[in-house]
Amino acid sequence: MAKKQEAEKELAAKNAELQGADTKVVKDTEQIESEADSNLIDDIKSTAWSTPEGDFDWDLDEKAFGNYSDTERAKLEEQYAGTFNQINQGEIIEGTVVSINNKDVVLNVGFKSDGLVASSEFRDLPDLKVGDKVDVFVESQEDANGQLVLSRKRAKTQKSWEAINEALENDAIIDGFVKSRTKGGLIVDIKGVEAFLPGSQIDIKPIRDYDIYVGKTMEFKVVKINHEFKNVVVSHKVLIEDDLENQKTEIVAKLEKGQVLEGTVKNITDFGVFIDLGGVDGLLHITDISWGRIEHPKEVLALDQTINVVVLDFDDEKKRIALGLKQLSEHPWESLDKELAIGSKVKGKIVTVADYGAFLEIIPGVEGLIHVSEMSWSQNLRSPQEFLKVGDEIEAEILTLDREERKMSLGIKQLTPDPWKDITERYPIGSKQSAVVKNMTNFGVFVELEDGIDGLIHISDLSWSKKINHPNEFTKVGETLEVVVLELDEENRKLSLGHKQLEENPWDTFETIFTEGSVHEGTVIKVGDKGDIVALQYGVEGFCPNKHSVKEDGNPLKVDEVAEFKIIEFNKENKRLVISHSRIWEDKKSEARIEEFNNRKKEAKAANSAVKKVKDSVEKSTLGDLGVLAQLKEQMEGDEKKSK
Repeated sequence: MAKKQEAEKELAAKNAELQGADTKVVKDTEQIESEADSNLIDDIKSTAWSTPEGDFDWDLDEKAFGNYSDTERAKLEEQYAGTFNQINQGEIIEGTVVSINNKDVVLNVGFKSDGLVASSEFRDLPDLKVGDKVDVFVESQEDANGQLVLSRKRAKTQKSWEAINEALENDAIIDGFVKSRTKGGLIVDIKGVEAFLPGSQIDIKPIRDYDIYVGKTMEFKVVKINHEFKNVVVSHKVLIEDDLENQKTEIVAKLEKGQVLEGTVKNITDFGVFIDLGGVDGLLHITDISWGRIEHPKEVLALDQTINVVVLDFDDEKKRIALGLKQLSEHPWESLDKELAIGSKVKGKIVTVADYGAFLEIIPGVEGLIHVSEMSWSQNLRSPQEFLKVGDEIEAEILTLDREERKMSLGIKQLTPDPWKDITERYPIGSKQSAVVKNMTNFGVFVELEDGIDGLIHISDLSWSKKINHPNEFTKVGETLEVVVLELDEENRKLSLGHKQLEENPWDTFETIFTEGSVHEGTVIKVGDKGDIVALQYGVEGFCPNKHSVKEDGNPLKVDEVAEFKIIEFNKENKRLVISHSRIWEDKKSEARIEEFNNRKKEAKAANSAVKKVKDSVEKSTLGDLGVLAQLKEQMEGDEKKSK
């Protein structure tokens, strides 16, 4: 602490000394100036002044030289100002190299001072020398040091942008250097500005290797500029397309149908091949590649393959050209064996299977149709896929043959004997057979007795007793049924079968059991809008109308409810039973009323007999007795009327 106080005292002493010295210097200075002023005044007083005659010309120097008029002065000032250029910040000007060092290049731009540009901005000009002229960008007229600031890099960039925008506006061609490859395309240097060349815009044909373009100088057209992000998109493809458009016009103008041209396979698709005819593309459709059937063009052709094609058709306006390859060779139908005729046997390979049939290729380019109806003797048509598949090698018989129309129909069922030939001997009417269920419809079941022999079981011939709404309630596809041949139409190949005929008609027996008026117990199995279906004994079903299904308490019968039913209708021919539950309790009530009436009638008859006996036994009666008897008679007669 003590040391700090001593230091502060020492510092205060030094400041005091300095202030004293400054005061002394000021006083000395004031004294010197005072003495000088006194001497000057004395000199002026002692000097003798002479007044010149006339006006004094202040423009003359000591030697009376340099006297300029106002006009001459203005002219000189104008000439001096003309030696400088008017320079504005942000513009591009031309400068002359006046000196070069390791750090800067000094340029004379005609301004009051020279400008400096960093030497690194001239790396692309290794031969730069004094006296060369270059364009520079004025960044600032004067920096903190009063120096003119210039930039060659910004001048190049701005001029490049102006050239790029001008190329876009005028649809002009511009040169560029391909610097590198990037994802999806190439980076192109256009006068110092990087642009993007998409892969799809390099050429009209697909490019597999982008690297072959790196390091090349190419021509481009500017297709898009994003001024906000300074992005440029260019295209080389449009230049090729423009050239090709002119070539197309010339080529199409010389085309003729049937003309044979040489071309290169440019692209292969599922539907055909695009052929480059030397500036114009033509389409070789898959159907015109080969007389034989092919699944894909690549089975026959390959990329970059050179082939001859024939012009089939062309459109001048749309510049579309249809080409053919198979037309250069003879049609296979011309080389088809002349000995082949209807009934001949042919071998081949299945090339197509459709819903309606299959195509058999006998030789490449010659096919015959096997309709599904010609695959089997069966009348129950099935899917062709059940018989054949692509690639199968089979034998068939020619059914029709038209060499002019180049059409042929074939059959394979004809190679086996016709099963309907001796149908009456093998399946006589009334015979019992086994059949397999193949298909079902609303009206019946189609069954197969053997390959090619089909029959129909009508829905009414499935069961004697059970009411069937649809055959699937009785059987299913693939199930084996025992049947009886009911009808046989050999000419139309129709066979009517029955299943219920395997048993005797139970309705002959039911007629004696379910007599009208008889009562049977049954179970409600279904409730419908018009009535209920009731299961009776022996598997018989009866129909109970709604008005007959009401119970004594007024509520209708329900499903699975067991009750008694009276037969009110029996129809053997239509196998119909109409029953009633209401009749059971209604009849019981009627019987009770009748019984009560009969009892009262008996009582009245007995009373009349008693009165008659009394009358006969009494020979004499008083008036009083007669009155009593009359009263008794009236009472008995009243009871009898009431009972009735």
